[in-house]
Amino acid sequence: MTIKSVGILGSGIMGSGIAEVAAKTGHTVVLRSRKQESADAMVAALEKSLTKQVERGKLTEDDKAATLGRVTATDHIGGVADCDLVIESVVEDLDVKTALFKELDGIVKESAILATNTSTLSVVNMAVVTDRPQQVVGVHFFNPAPMMSLVEIVRPLTASDETVTAVTEFAKACGKDPVEVKDRAGFIVNALLFPYLNNAVRMLENGTASRDDIDTAMKGGCNFPMGPLALLDLVGLDTSLSILDALYEEFRDPNYAAVPALRRMVTAGQLGRKSGLGFYDYAKK
Repeated sequence: MTIKSVGILGSGIMGSGIAEVAAKTGHTVVLRSRKQESADAMVAALEKSLTKQVERGKLTEDDKAATLGRVTATDHIGGVADCDLVIESVVEDLDVKTALFKELDGIVKESAILATNTSTLSVVNMAVVTDRPQQVVGVHFFNPAPMMSLVEIVRPLTASDETVTAVTEFAKACGKDPVEVKDRAGFIVNALLFPYLNNAVRMLENGTASRDDIDTAMKGGCNFPMGPLALLDLVGLDTSLSILDALYEEFRDPNYAAVPALRRMVTAGQLGRKSGLGFYDYAKK
């Protein structure tokens, strides 16, 4: 099937980012949040992003208007009923996601593909609660979605070739570079990235080097755009801890066992940029 209309569930930064990517490339988009104010806020964030692109000469006013014209915001889950593809980008909690997939399965049209933007959780657990497991797949965009070129297409055991092909072509139509990966926790990027981030915290906790020197070394020695501790702050320490716990639950690899310092910081509410304090103090900036 050719995907022309996309429903997006979730009012966070990923939801609005995916909406921008899809709408700019000619897809009709329905943004659904549990509250109309949140859905409207996503459209406002999208308009702000597009306005900046116009100001920088990367987009015309006509293109901005056309993109916004393809987007509808709603608080009613039935608003996505006729979409070809529905992508959930809600909280990274398996119980929440499986409940949502059960509900969506009874709402969307028979031919619709249901997708999750999960970065870590097993997709098959969401597929098997529906009556269309062959049409459930992972479509993992990276943050910020308009800028990041990669999309991981996650194939659970239950997904059909037709489903995987359809979402792969959708990602390409959005101007992204899709890669296919088996349904294993962390997929490609997070399975490789988070042991590195975790070990950076371990190095800091052990006193091997200071925060600034660790980040400076990885930027200067590996040509990374950001050091590991600054990156953890950007991702969110709570999100990072959840990813590490999911990886450890699946693989029992010591590299995935979250360093105690990370868990203590999350307990203390030091979550990184989102809270104003993490490895760095953002209130001072």
